[in-house]
Amino acid sequence: MKNGYTERIIGRLRQEGLKVTPQRIAVLRHMDGNTAHPSVEQIHRQVAVDFPTISLATVYNTLDTLERIGEVQAITIDPARKHYDPETRLHHHLMCTECRKIADVFADYSSVLRVPEELSAQFRVQEASVCFRGICRDCAQ
Repeated sequence: MKNGYTERIIGRLRQEGLKVTPQRIAVLRHMDGNTAHPSVEQIHRQVAVDFPTISLATVYNTLDTLERIGEVQAITIDPARKHYDPETRLHHHLMCTECRKIADVFADYSSVLRVPEELSAQFRVQEASVCFRGICRDCAQ
């Protein structure tokens, strides 16, 4: 990203009437262009380098706020913990079952994946998320 992401989200927070604190800005800067899909704990460790008194709760609350306003996506592909993705365009994920690295998959599977007819009459699908699991090249060697 690195194309005004942090500034755009700061504007969005202000538009929503939310506080723009130095800690929130630090979390935003960490997420700016971050394709590693970090967990809360990983974000906390990195932000704590510059803000040693930042609490894990502050990072959780910041990410919850960003998720609520649609500016990050919580990914539950890893059963051990949530990960966060600043890329909010519709996409899917691939996770290495060994090292837990997560990659984005930008492909449209809507023509292949169909909800069974008996369920599609009961639900209106708004989005779909595909989670692929496998072993990355580094772990396979």
